[in-house]
Amino acid sequence: MSETPPRPRRILVKLSGEALLGTGECGIDPDVLARLAGDVADCARSGTEIALVLGGGNLFRGAGLAARGMDRVTGDHMGMLATVMNALAMQDALERIGVPTRVMSALKINQVCEDYIRRRAVRHLEKGRVVLFAAGTGNPFFTTDSAASLRAVEINADLMVKATMVDGIYSADPKQHPDAVFYPRITYDQALRERLGVMDLTAIVLCRDNGIPLRVMSIFEPGALQRVAAGGDIGSLVEPGHEA
Repeated sequence: MSETPPRPRRILVKLSGEALLGTGECGIDPDVLARLAGDVADCARSGTEIALVLGGGNLFRGAGLAARGMDRVTGDHMGMLATVMNALAMQDALERIGVPTRVMSALKINQVCEDYIRRRAVRHLEKGRVVLFAAGTGNPFFTTDSAASLRAVEINADLMVKATMVDGIYSADPKQHPDAVFYPRITYDQALRERLGVMDLTAIVLCRDNGIPLRVMSIFEPGALQRVAAGGDIGSLVEPGHEA
């Protein structure tokens, strides 16, 4: 495997909707939102160009209702709207601390945010604005992980960060399997072969085939995101390279 990548100029962070819950069962915890916004702001102020994709699981899960009989396309569209709400909340939190932010939606919702246009998104990043990509890919049947990988490829991100509830990648769920092995560095091929559940298969293949490294880390570790943006070796690194 290669050496630790240098400090990335542009990163895309995938943040689950559940990360916004705090101790609640549904919705957005203002204190958690403010802390996460502060972490993003620190990265942006250090000169890193940063974009985010937020999930919507804290508000709505289309796949769950589809399993109980709702039309899958309808459920997925509702889930996309939940990601827009989370993105608007994060935009508000960032702008309240002085960070210029833009929400760009894959669905047309012109009265509340911009349409996603790749060249405009890149221009926002170059001007030092945080960009929040909402509504997934705009298509049903694709996860927000896949949306994050797609946007990372489109904006030529140097690194994709998946901010999760655990501190990296394990051979099994460490909460259910205390003896699970921690992987500080793996390849995408290993993640696919061992079905490690890092992201869904579409997302993994997109990153692998386009040469984008992925770092998996805990969003709850204070200052971790800024250290990753500075080139720190935090959590687990998934690399596109081939195994020896």
